[in-house]
Amino acid sequence: MTTEHENESRVRLRRTKSVTRAEEIQKAEQMVRRSQPDKPCHRPRDSLFSWSSGFDNFTGFVNWGFLLLGIGGIRLLLENFIKYGIRVDPRQWLLFLSGKYDGGEEHPSILLIVYSIVPVALCLLIEKGMSVDIISHGPGMVFHVVNLIVMVLMPMVVIHVKDSGFSLIGAMYVCMLYAILFLKLWSYVQVNMWCRLSHGKASTQGRMRRQSLSYNNLQSSNVKQNGVETDDVGHEVNGCGTPLVQYPDNLNFGDLYYYILAPTLCYELNFPRTQRIRKRFLIKRILEVVVGCQVVMSLFQQWMVPSVKNSLIPFSNMDVAKASERLLKLAIPNHLMWLCFFYLMFHSYLNLMGELLHFADRNFYCDWWNANNIDTFWRTWNVPVHRWAVRHLYIPIVEMGYSKSIASATVFFISAFFHEYLVSVPLKTFKIWAFMGMMGQMPLSALSKLVERHWGARWGNIVVWSSLIIGQPLCILMYYHDYVVTHFGETLLEDYSVV
Repeated sequence: MTTEHENESRVRLRRTKSVTRAEEIQKAEQMVRRSQPDKPCHRPRDSLFSWSSGFDNFTGFVNWGFLLLGIGGIRLLLENFIKYGIRVDPRQWLLFLSGKYDGGEEHPSILLIVYSIVPVALCLLIEKGMSVDIISHGPGMVFHVVNLIVMVLMPMVVIHVKDSGFSLIGAMYVCMLYAILFLKLWSYVQVNMWCRLSHGKASTQGRMRRQSLSYNNLQSSNVKQNGVETDDVGHEVNGCGTPLVQYPDNLNFGDLYYYILAPTLCYELNFPRTQRIRKRFLIKRILEVVVGCQVVMSLFQQWMVPSVKNSLIPFSNMDVAKASERLLKLAIPNHLMWLCFFYLMFHSYLNLMGELLHFADRNFYCDWWNANNIDTFWRTWNVPVHRWAVRHLYIPIVEMGYSKSIASATVFFISAFFHEYLVSVPLKTFKIWAFMGMMGQMPLSALSKLVERHWGARWGNIVVWSSLIIGQPLCILMYYHDYVVTHFGETLLEDYSVV
C-alpha cells in the first residue's frame, strides 16, 4: 500500500512539473517572438462565439432583433391598411362599453352588472346571520354554496335566453365580472369561516381575560398584550395607531365593497394601506388606461378580425399548409394584443384602483417573461389568481390529507372550468377547447421541465414563449370556426374568401 501511494505521489509530482515546464517553455517562446523584428501580433486565443472565450455581451443582437421585429410589424400593418382600409370605428367602442347588441334597444349587460349586487348582499347577510348564531354553520355554508352556484349560472341562463340582446364583448365582460365575484366571495366566505371558528375557540378565554382586568390596566390608552399593541378597550392597533378590525366588526357593506373594488382576490380583515394618493402616478395610470383601451380595441378591429375571418376556410377545409400560414399570421396581432392587454390590466388598471383605494400591495405580476418552465409562468404572470389558488385551494386540499399532485390537478381543473366559462358562455358554443388547453398545461409543464433539465433554462423559456405565441391563436381559430358553423350554418363558410 505504501509503495503504491509513493508511486501515485511521484506520478502526480511529475505531471505537475511537466505542466509547469510546458508553461515556462511557452513563456520563453513568447519572449523570443516579441524580440523579433517582424512585430508579431498573434497569440493563442479562442473565437468570440466559443464557450471558452467568456464573451456574453449580445446587446447589439438584441437591438437588431427588436429593429427587425419592428420593421416586420410595420410591413404587416401597411399590408393590413392596403387590403382592408381603415376599419377602426369608434362607434363600435360604445357598443363595446355598453354591451348592447348592434340595433338592439336593451342593455342586458348593464342589467346583469347591476344584478351582481344581489349575490354580494346575500353573502353578507348569510355571514351576519352566522356571526350571531341565527344561522348555524352547516346550513349557512349550504346557503353560501347555493348562492355562489346561482351567481355563476346566472350569466349562462340570461345570455342563452336573451339570444339577440348581448354583444359578444358585452357578454364576455359580464362573464368576467361574475367569475371574479365568484373568486372574491369564495375567499370572503372562507376567511370569515376561519375567523368565526377561531373566534369561537377564543371567546371563553377572552371573557376570562376581560374579567381579570383591573381599573389600573385600563388607564393607559395603548398597552402591550403578548407583544401586540392594543388600545384602551383591548383592540389591536397597527403601527399608525388605527385600531385593527376584528371579527365580526368587519361584516358590513363598507368593508365588503372595499374588498370587491380592491385589486385582489384574497380577502383580509385589514389590508395594508397607503397614506396618500400620488397624483402624478394616478394621472399616468389614467392616461394609460384610456390610451390602452383605444389601442386594444383598434388592434382588434383593424388586425384581429380580418385575420380570423381569412383563416376560416383553410381551417375548415383542413388545408394544413394554408391553415398553418394563417395561424402564424394571426399569431403576431394576437400576441401583440395580449401583451397590450396584460400591461393595461395588470399594471395600469390594477395600479389605478390600488392608488384610488390606498391599497398598498401592488405585486400583481412578476417577471413571467423569464419563466424557464410552464409552472413558473403560471406562478408569476397573474399573481392575484395564483395567490388565491394557493391560499384557498392548494393549501386546504393538502391540509385535508390529499397529495400535492391532486391539489395541483384540482387547481388546474378550476382554472380550466373558468377559462371555458369565459369563452363558451359569451359565444354560446359549448366546446371544450379552452378546458382542454388548460388541462394540457400539466403535461406541457412536465415537458418544459424536461427541456429545462436537459437543454438548459434558455430552451425552457423558448417552450414557454412558443406555447403563448402559437397556442392562443390556435384556440381562437377553433372557437371562431365552431361559432360560425353553430350560429350561421355551413353555407356561411362559402361567403368568406381567402385573402
